[in-house]
Amino acid sequence: MEGEKRKYITSEELQHHNKPEDLWISIQGKVYNVTDWSKVHPGGEVLILNLAGQDVTDAFIAYHPGTAWKYLDSFFTGYFLQDFKVSEVSKDYRKLASEFSKLGLFDKKEHVTFCTLASVAVMFLIVLYGVLRCTSVWAHLGSGMLLGLLWMQSAYVGHDSGHYVVMTNSGFNKLAQLISGNCLTGISIAWWKWTHNAHHIACNSLDYDPDLQHMPVFAVSSSFFKSITSRFYGRVLKFDFLARFLISYQHWSFYPVMIVARVNLYLQTFLLLFSRRGVPDRAMNIMGILVFWTWFPLLVSCLPNWPERIMFVLASFAVCSIQHVQFCLNHFAANVYVGAPSGNDWFEKQTSGTLDISCSSWMDWFFGGLQFQLEHHLFPRLPRCQLRKISPLVIDLCKKHNLPYRSLSFWEANQWTIRTLRTAALQARDLTNPDPKNLLWEAVNTHG
Repeated sequence: MEGEKRKYITSEELQHHNKPEDLWISIQGKVYNVTDWSKVHPGGEVLILNLAGQDVTDAFIAYHPGTAWKYLDSFFTGYFLQDFKVSEVSKDYRKLASEFSKLGLFDKKEHVTFCTLASVAVMFLIVLYGVLRCTSVWAHLGSGMLLGLLWMQSAYVGHDSGHYVVMTNSGFNKLAQLISGNCLTGISIAWWKWTHNAHHIACNSLDYDPDLQHMPVFAVSSSFFKSITSRFYGRVLKFDFLARFLISYQHWSFYPVMIVARVNLYLQTFLLLFSRRGVPDRAMNIMGILVFWTWFPLLVSCLPNWPERIMFVLASFAVCSIQHVQFCLNHFAANVYVGAPSGNDWFEKQTSGTLDISCSSWMDWFFGGLQFQLEHHLFPRLPRCQLRKISPLVIDLCKKHNLPYRSLSFWEANQWTIRTLRTAALQARDLTNPDPKNLLWEAVNTHG
């Protein structure tokens, strides 16, 4: 009798509820109306919009602790999904997530955050001493390089605290985010959450994943040559003469651009914080950025002359660029697709769009755990100290379902990335492609 009282809708009917003003999703076959909730969703509205009108069970499990399930009832529409099915891959993925939860792996954070923050504090003091108390140019160069390493480690804390609570409570966690992100690196945690969460949901979608949308400087696929529309930024990524020229040499410009990539991150931070877009904790984020732009210029100004100041800044940027390169290695050479992410192939999309970087366990601190990129994408709430432990289980699951698991050395990952960029560069140079037509372009590239 209980089953006869149920009301059902089909997946096709659910897909019609995919707009900001009419937003439904399905979790475990139950249909929820999250139209109002999406606007105040802690992870941002774009995540729910990207999966609107679909079953999102796997994504929900990946991003939410068990305590979140009890809040779903208030959004229940009374409908169940008539043609609800669970793939064998999803069954195994959910079983694995459940086992990790029973083992308490999501709560076993060990002392990673404390040790990282302590190392950041020590490095900051050494940098201050090197700049303020030492007169040697080598000491100043070393201080700049150490500052770059500090930024890397601080960013890892910001990343971890954005995915799960690394401190004793959520209040201290937010403080850790602002200090490690805004105050120490100059990059807003609000900007990071906005882009990074969208990246996780739409991993390697050319038009939905902001981490692949670097036009006109980089293009990892010739699909960008069609001037596709970014669904994240809401604008056309134009493949014009400038884009064609820059992309044609992107395999040469990649590393130099990575050295100054932080400038773009600073710019993106300001553009978001001073935009009309709704930004959570805008005032605190702005205050944190002001802290950075107070101490960093003052520190640089304490150096004796402009050549040393420029050297210091470039040294810090160059060292930190290793992290920017690493993030590119994890995705640039992986599979890409065009279109919205789908809720029913979560595991498959993550395996397809990620590359791991193999390294010894003693190097885990340097890569911040993100060398296990697939493991992190599948279980983003899992503390980084657990990623190496679960890696064999993920490998076995990929083998079982004939899905790719790619783990390359840092050198090999660089080779794959440059090869991907070079392939797209040569396609952009192709003079048989009539669009865009420009005589100057033809003249320059006739001779290579």
